[in-house]
Amino acid sequence: CDWSSDVCSSDLKWNVDSGALHFNPDTKGDDGDLVSNESFTNFDLRIDWKIAKGGNSGILFYVQDDKQKYEDTYKTGPEMQVLDDERNEDNKTPSHHAGSLYDMIQAKPGAVKPAEEWNTAEIVSNNGKLDFYLNGVHVVDTNIFDDNWKKMIANSKFKEWPAFGTFKSGHIALQDHGFNVWYKNVMIKKL
Repeated sequence: CDWSSDVCSSDLKWNVDSGALHFNPDTKGDDGDLVSNESFTNFDLRIDWKIAKGGNSGILFYVQDDKQKYEDTYKTGPEMQVLDDERNEDNKTPSHHAGSLYDMIQAKPGAVKPAEEWNTAEIVSNNGKLDFYLNGVHVVDTNIFDDNWKKMIANSKFKEWPAFGTFKSGHIALQDHGFNVWYKNVMIKKL
C-alpha cells in the first residue's frame, strides 16, 4: 500500500475517508501499519491526526520495511504517540501520552486536543536533532544516536530489540494499533 492517489486497495483496513487515511478495525481486510514507499534521513514531517475515543496509534520513523528481519515497525522505528489520553489505558505512563517520544520522553503536557478532534503534529529530524511539535507547541526536544539516546533505549521497553533506534534512514509508518484513527494533510520535506 502506498500514499499515492490510489492509496489502499480494498483488501486492507486502511481506506480513504473524506480525504483522510482511515484505519477502521471493523472493516474486512488485512491489518498492518501503513508504510511509506520512500525512506528518509533528515526530514520535516507534518501531519494531522484524529483518534477515536479510547484509541491508540502512532507515527513511526526510521522504520526498516524488511519483514524477514524485522517483524514489526516498532522494533526498528521510534514513535510519536497518538493516543486518547483521557480514555486509553496506555495513559498511565507519562511517556505514553499523545505527542511523546513513546516510552522514552514525555511530551510537554497540555498540547493535545481531545479524542475525535484533529491535531496537527510535526516531527523534525535533522542531523541527530529531534523535535516534536503538537498543535504548535514544542513538546519534545532531544538528540538522537548519541550516548544519551542509547541510555534512553536501554531504559525503555525497546531494549529487547537491538536494532531499535539505530537506523539513521528509514520509512515513515502510520500505526495500526487496532483502533479507528485518521491521518490527513501528510507533508514531508527532505532537509
